[in-house]
Amino acid sequence: MAAETAPQASIGLKALFLGFSSIGLSGFGGVLPFARRLLVDERRWLSAEEFNTLLGLCQFLPGPNVINLSVVVGARYRGVAGSVAAVAGLLAGPIVIALALALLYDHYGSLPVVQGMLRGIAAVGCGLLFATAIRMGVAVREKPFLLPFAGLVFVAIALLRWPMPAVMVGLLALSAGIAYWRLQDAAPR
Repeated sequence: MAAETAPQASIGLKALFLGFSSIGLSGFGGVLPFARRLLVDERRWLSAEEFNTLLGLCQFLPGPNVINLSVVVGARYRGVAGSVAAVAGLLAGPIVIALALALLYDHYGSLPVVQGMLRGIAAVGCGLLFATAIRMGVAVREKPFLLPFAGLVFVAIALLRWPMPAVMVGLLALSAGIAYWRLQDAAPR
């Protein structure tokens, strides 16, 4: 682990709560770009490679990826209390805002101007998702042997429509086998 991202004693519960609050309040339906920017670029709590690795783990686990990520990062710095602080920070503001917006949508949701605004918000969310994918791809560029796995996932899930859990377990076994083979090949004899 790089020295710049080693667990820092100065990252307290308040910092985790406020950091993840800023992520949670940054967007609805897609805060992953904001999570990456805060965790990697601004606060340097994770390196780009660590972020990609942890996000991969969090995608494998059940539940929303960013919530899983907040649990992992919180636990890394402050254990169970850190996980609770990070998740609470991530969810508290959006829950209050979502409840208020639900009340407003109940009254004004059928208006054409509101429908147009929601379509625009969806387009922005799509753009943010693509921007995050590109930034994560730049970190993978240093390890091109990972690209075939991304291609296999795309083909299996998007084109062949295989169930995601089966694809994940299959590729997990394949990647573990390849890693074992590479370690055996590199070991002195």
